This record gives sequence, C-alpha cells and structure tokens, in this order.
Amino acid sequence: MSRVPEKPWAQRALRFVVLIGIVNAFADFTYEGGRGVVGAFLGHLGANGAIVGAVAGFGEFAGYAIRSVAGIVADRTGLYWLDVWVGYAINMLCVPALALAGSWPMAAGLAIGERVGRGIRKPVVAATLSHAGTSLGSGRVFGINELLDQIGATVGPLVVAYAIARGGYRWGFGVLIIPALVTLATLAVATRAGLPFAPKDHGDAGPGVLDWPAFRRYAFGGALVAAGYVDFALIAFRFQRDHIANAPAISLWFAVAMAVGAIAAPLLGRSFDRVGKPVVAVAVAITAAATPLAFLGSGALAKAGVALWGVGIAVQDALLLALVASVLAHRRRATSFGLYDLIFGAAWFLGSAVSGMLLDRSIVGLAAFSALLQVAAVPFFLFKPSARTPGSMRL
Repeated sequence: MSRVPEKPWAQRALRFVVLIGIVNAFADFTYEGGRGVVGAFLGHLGANGAIVGAVAGFGEFAGYAIRSVAGIVADRTGLYWLDVWVGYAINMLCVPALALAGSWPMAAGLAIGERVGRGIRKPVVAATLSHAGTSLGSGRVFGINELLDQIGATVGPLVVAYAIARGGYRWGFGVLIIPALVTLATLAVATRAGLPFAPKDHGDAGPGVLDWPAFRRYAFGGALVAAGYVDFALIAFRFQRDHIANAPAISLWFAVAMAVGAIAAPLLGRSFDRVGKPVVAVAVAITAAATPLAFLGSGALAKAGVALWGVGIAVQDALLLALVASVLAHRRRATSFGLYDLIFGAAWFLGSAVSGMLLDRSIVGLAAFSALLQVAAVPFFLFKPSARTPGSMRL
C-alpha cells in the first residue's frame, strides 16, 4: 500500500466506495422496500402494537449483537469477504420470502433474519469504508455510501407500494427477489475492488481504540439515540391503525423518508469533515422532533415527522459511524465497530420494546420518551475532554 502514489490510491478508494454503494443501493431497494410495510403487514396478520415493537426491537438487537461476533471472527480469521457474502445472502433472501408468510410469527422470524444477515456483513463493510476514508475523509466516504444506500431505499418502497396496490402484500414482497439477486451479482464486482481495503493486520497486537473515553462517550450517546429512535414499523402500525394512511401510502411515505436521508447524508458527512462534532449534535436534535410529529400529528404534520425520521437514518449510518471511526486504530476495526454496534443494538431493543408498549397505552408518553432520550444524547457528542485524558491511547 505504501508504494502506491497517493492520487491513484485515492482514486481506487473512491471507486470502491462507489461500487459498494451501488451494491448497497440494490440491497436497500430490497430490505427497505420490505421494511417500510412490515409493521403494517404484521398488524394485518394479527399482531398488536407491543408485538410489532418487540419484533422490531429484537430484530435490531439481534442484528446489532451479531455484529460484535462477526467483527471478531473477521478480524481473527481474516476472512472478511466471506463474512460479507454470508451476510448479504441472508439479508437479501429473507425479504422476498415474506411473500410466503401466512402468520405473524413466521413473518416476524423472517424480519428478524433479515436484520441478522445485515448485521453479519455490516462491521466489515464499515471497517473497509473507514480504511478507504483515510485518503478521502470519513464523513465523505460514509456520506457517499449513505447517499447511494438511500437512493435504493427510496426506489424500493415506491415499487413495493405499486405492487401492493396491484396485488397485495404477497406481490409487494415477492417482486423484491429481483433487486435481491442483482445485489449479489454486483457484490462480485465490488469484492474485487475492495480487496486492498480489507484490514491486513487481524492479529491482537496493539490497541483497537485510540481514545477509550471518547469511544465510551460516543457509544453511550449512540445508545441514547438508538433507544429513542422509533422504528418505522411502529410508525407504519400507527398510520394503519389510526387510518392516517393505507399500506401503499405508508410505503410511499417511507420512500419520502429515505429520499430525505439520501439528501441529508452527503451534506451532513461533508459538514462533519469540515466542522466536526457540532454537526452531529444539531442533526440529532432535529431528528428528536420526528416522533412527536409522526405520532401526535395527523395529515401534513404526521408526514413531516416521517420526513424528519429520514434524517435520523443519515445520522446513524453516516455521522455516528464517522465519529466512531475518528477514535479507532487501523487494526481490528471490524471488532471495534462490532462492539459499538452491540451497545447500539441493545439500546435499540430496549427502546423499541418500551415504545411498543407505550404505543398501546399512551402516544404522548411515547413521543416524550423518544424525544427526551435523543436530546439527552447531544452532550455526549459535544463534550470535549482535557488534553491529557487518562486511558487515551496513541499509536
């Protein structure tokens, strides 16, 4: 790597970032297309708000928990791209299989399986992107990836909305087999481009985290964001239950949220590279307004809440990952990202379980719970320790 001139290396890094972004565009087309209506689908099959919240929360927890294991295995074995392929295959194939689900437990199992597959491949993808970011800027890299992600995540729900309107849920989920297979085909090209960016040192020598106090602050702040950020499955359930929108319209509004995330991600990523942590704090504060609007409002206010919810996706998948990457060493990044994801996922599960119960009992309580937790996260991203913080490490 040291013999490669800086400019060609940056060009190779940008090519890989774009290619893996295209893979993720088709992947998001698939799983976000299904995710936009899975809450309404579970309700259609007989689940209540508590069940939808528990399924959504446990799916996220399982997906994030497996990341810690997947990251360690990848760093210990060096089989980074095998990990990626297994994750994408599970992630992609569970979604169209929802067309065959005849009961809410079966649909819940597939929805959780989809999250687990995504979790298996996520730490390695984050680690390789962060390595590419050493020559391009972490905010820029994660912002580009999230932009392409969200383009697919915008188109997918639109296609699903049309398919559901024409043939019901089974057509809506079944059509997603096409982008699922395209994802796996394009992954073959991205794999070849990404080989130079997989971590080379997967041993145990040296620290994986440069600044543990900062890592702990960012992880705790991320946990508060995760606990307060309401899964879209609950928004979809509420929209259907309270007749805010029907299933095709819910999918359309999910597409709007994804489009907002697509616009916000590169802007926030570049702003983070130039300004730093205050950008994270402002974005989180904006996202905190999403739940009160989506659950207490109706008509335009509820739809505005959905749009702001899309900003939260960009915060989690672009800003928070760039922030965490800033305190990680080059070695064992998959393990470090996996540890962060485990904390994030556990908080998401607990928050979703509480949110689901509140949805059945007190929407005002749900709105307050969500907004207050996210606002409480802001100081953890802004806090600036003294220059000589005990426990910080340098290479």
